[in-house]
Amino acid sequence: MKNIFKHFTIYVVTGLLCSATLTSCKEDGIGEVDDIPGLGGDVWAEGPVDKWIQDSLVVPYNISAKYKWDQFEFGNLTKNLVPPDEAQVIPLLSTIKKAWTNPYVEEAGRVFYNKYSPKFFILSGSNEYNVESGSVTLGTAEGGRKVILYGVNLFKIKGMDGYDAARDSSFVKNWFLHTIHHEFGHILHQTVLYPVDYKNISKAYYQGGNWINWSDADARRDGFITAYSSSAFDEDFVEMIAMMLTEGRAGFDKIVNSIPEGTSPSGVTKAQAQAALRQKEAIIVAYYKNTWKIDFYSLQKKVRTSMNKLF
Repeated sequence: MKNIFKHFTIYVVTGLLCSATLTSCKEDGIGEVDDIPGLGGDVWAEGPVDKWIQDSLVVPYNISAKYKWDQFEFGNLTKNLVPPDEAQVIPLLSTIKKAWTNPYVEEAGRVFYNKYSPKFFILSGSNEYNVESGSVTLGTAEGGRKVILYGVNLFKIKGMDGYDAARDSSFVKNWFLHTIHHEFGHILHQTVLYPVDYKNISKAYYQGGNWINWSDADARRDGFITAYSSSAFDEDFVEMIAMMLTEGRAGFDKIVNSIPEGTSPSGVTKAQAQAALRQKEAIIVAYYKNTWKIDFYSLQKKVRTSMNKLF
């Protein structure tokens, strides 16, 4: 199944309706408001996970994370999701901190990071499957402040029981770390838009919703870094950011150089596809430098160095 990122804002309004087959609604007393979960009745003792979140995320970066189960946080109540295993929470958030938070703080400073980073992580133990499109939602970002991460119970890094380097390192990189770098890229370009020249590089070849029928290899022959990047200008921009950071400079070069000889079904040659990816790379590097005063290649190296210690 192919992966899909969704970037949107959701407003959920819920109500309780009586069945049309009944003659009236049964009106029971509401009781004490403080007994309603979510309105003061769901009190629990702080545990080690809560203390770690407070000390490692809330205090230094004003970022919180919710792992206690609340289906309403996920917007679509028809999806079958399960809570995250508490044993997974600290390893996952610690990995994100090491491979996303720390590199940005070291390169751009805490003031930059604290100002633009999302402030609330919601964790789901299971994946969100989209039956209609045959895709899997990796994560969502709402309004640049709330990020939902799925599949937490599948997360494994070096040192965890059952860790398989060949399987799990790729999964963590492509699922969790790619997702957070992708979503943070959205926050940046929605704050200050990237140069409009970027939209002209592959303008004739965007697929829209048809990206789901492409493989990454197909997309690269037309100058896109992933199939999903061909869905829209903005997705192209942040997919490039995420891939360049998580693959590292050598990994990104390897992808560009792996485009085969010949011409794609769209009429794009190998040289044209490679040139498109290099143009996009150059615009992103300049955008980070001119807009955010960030040396992208230095940031890239820090991200990869952190990742290499995790896997």
